[in-house]
Amino acid sequence: MTNSGRLPLVSIRDQVSSEEWQARIDIAACYRLLAHYGMSDMMANHVTLRVPGEADAFLTNPYGMMYEEMTASCMLKINHAGTVLYTPDFGELNYGFNKPGYILHSAVHVARPEIDCVIHTHTPAGMAVSALQCGLLPLTQTAMRFHHIAYHDYWGVVLDLAEQASLVGDLGSAEAMILRNHGLLTVGKTIGEAFNWMHRLELSCRSQLAAMACNTPFSPVPETIIEETYQNYQPTTRRPYGLMEWPALLRMLERQDPSFRE
Repeated sequence: MTNSGRLPLVSIRDQVSSEEWQARIDIAACYRLLAHYGMSDMMANHVTLRVPGEADAFLTNPYGMMYEEMTASCMLKINHAGTVLYTPDFGELNYGFNKPGYILHSAVHVARPEIDCVIHTHTPAGMAVSALQCGLLPLTQTAMRFHHIAYHDYWGVVLDLAEQASLVGDLGSAEAMILRNHGLLTVGKTIGEAFNWMHRLELSCRSQLAAMACNTPFSPVPETIIEETYQNYQPTTRRPYGLMEWPALLRMLERQDPSFRE
């Protein structure tokens, strides 16, 4: 560890393709954005991003680094079988990847080849809603976007490969899922899309808990209006999520701390 509080990692920009380097920048940015918006859990949870041009490989975080210190060069590259294709030299720290994270994320990458990014969080709001029998309620316009959100029952810590089939079966073709008694999961064809889903899902959970805490009746919305609102959020009715937001989010990170690009 250096006096600056940063791990002294060597840039690998010249060792990978320009496409992979951009993917590394994007995933490092996503981790930092999750920290910025209060969705990190120290070093737990994961973002994975498919490596461009390598259908069997994805990038993920080294288990032991904080979200706010992620960089393009620190990411591990793993294939679907769990073989590490690249890892930085972490010296005596010898960071690797988290097995439950690999089992969960690899299952989605294999089952959903059209998906490039998977995000999983353990936020207080997400965990709280995941523990409610009612699940996520369509109380707000934002929450109505998730009116048909997927659910996956709790099996314990994700260590059993047998859970993969159940998990991807429950996810189906959805972009978001609540892992019961566990947390939240979103996917996207781009990393900007997956982050947009997660950001809005987190807001929906936070607003529901705030409304429930008031201990007063909810303002009812007719089912027909809820369904119409849900349909207005679907990909066939609007531009892809993250298309406009992601470049702006990267600019925000540049202003705060551009070291995620290193």
